[in-house]
Amino acid sequence: MYARAAAALTSAAGSVVIGVLVLPTTAQAAPAHNRTAVVAHRGASAYAPENTLAAVDKAHALGFTWVENDVQRTRDGALVVLHDTTLARTTNVEQVYPDRSPWNVADFTSGEIAKLDAGSWKGAEYTGARIPTLHEYLRRVDRNHQKLLMEVKSPELYPGIEDQILHQLRRDGWLDAGDVKHRLIVQSFNAESIRTLHSRRPDIKTGYLGTPAVSELPTYAKFADQINPSHTTISADYVKAVHALKGPHGKPLESYTWTVNDAKTARQVAGFGVDGIISNAPDVVRAAVGG
Repeated sequence: MYARAAAALTSAAGSVVIGVLVLPTTAQAAPAHNRTAVVAHRGASAYAPENTLAAVDKAHALGFTWVENDVQRTRDGALVVLHDTTLARTTNVEQVYPDRSPWNVADFTSGEIAKLDAGSWKGAEYTGARIPTLHEYLRRVDRNHQKLLMEVKSPELYPGIEDQILHQLRRDGWLDAGDVKHRLIVQSFNAESIRTLHSRRPDIKTGYLGTPAVSELPTYAKFADQINPSHTTISADYVKAVHALKGPHGKPLESYTWTVNDAKTARQVAGFGVDGIISNAPDVVRAAVGG
């Protein structure tokens, strides 16, 4: 997830609403509560290659229930778990396919991607780790009895990916009543993507990634249960404004903030009253605030 200076939302009527960045204020932080969820960002990605099954397992070994991932689509229509829209940073794609620059995910088939090493950049012990398909990822999270915060990554590049994700979630049992209610949150920086998911499956808990202006929060509350901003853009007042509204399921809006990797920042945002903290090093956050 990357910080955004503003959030754009297209209304049903076609008008565009621009969410203005809300800067932190000097308001006194609220007391930290002891129910702050700690989410392993791309798995325990400080310790294992991000978005791989090894990162899921590392989060499990550290005792973390919630993991976060990113979902994209290959040229031949497979759903894969990867953050960047290019394969260059976290795989050996430049060596395997030197003439395929800029190595966009959407330009490669699932078979081609399966040949890539997605682990050795993190350490020799992870050599040979692969980019998992969404199906493989869901199976591993399920095996570990974990929960999933899924990001629909850059859906504007993949028309119709929302329906495809829902199909895969359904096939793997994640839309069964118990799972969809207690184990799954789907989020995106793209408000229209979240609106689409909510319209297709109103029972899914959804989150908008960004920091909309306080005045625009009621618009997002119609289809998002969470407002999930960068920790650099929030304050106690902002979190309080989020909590003051009810989302589409009739419960107060929640706020999960990202990406917090040190104890000082973790204590600060917990003091703001956030409901969840997303971290590459979730053990550091847990030691600082509990959860």
